[in-house]
Amino acid sequence: MSRMFLSALIAGVLMSATANAADHPIYGQTMKSLAGTDVDLSKYEGKVLLIVNTASECGATDQYGPLQDLHAKYKDQGLAVVGFPCNQFGTQEPGTAAEISAFCTENYGVEFDMFSKIDVNGKKAADLYQFLTSDATGLADTGKIKWNFEKFLVSKDGQVLARYRTTISPDAPEVVQEIETALAE
Repeated sequence: MSRMFLSALIAGVLMSATANAADHPIYGQTMKSLAGTDVDLSKYEGKVLLIVNTASECGATDQYGPLQDLHAKYKDQGLAVVGFPCNQFGTQEPGTAAEISAFCTENYGVEFDMFSKIDVNGKKAADLYQFLTSDATGLADTGKIKWNFEKFLVSKDGQVLARYRTTISPDAPEVVQEIETALAE
């Protein structure tokens, strides 16, 4: 059985088992925005998502720039970049929600949706990240988040298509190509 077929089969089972958005492991989540308001992630259903854990004091913090560029270029075509600040890696996101928001806006002009600080690993990991790092995604690369600015590409129907580790820039040709392919489907 080919890996691609197996991934499609797992995704199909997952999607049929979670046909209702409220039961979907991504769209069924409600999370707090940086402004402190509840955001029902079902608002992203039908969009291509680029989900990223972020930090303001990391060597990869400059990835905010390409993330904002992707948002600006593709938002009208259906891409939603969503950022989840996390302080689990070298305490590189120590700020409050207001400080994180100001930093992102003042330094990178971030206009994409940013959420309140969460854990992405361990017992207190957000349910969203428990799913994204699990075998249930059908990806070969599963397991713990290793550092800030790991990215997950999600299709319009909620299937996790790819995971990009910190060293892969959001504007790397393979990332852009996979985003464009997902937007065209």
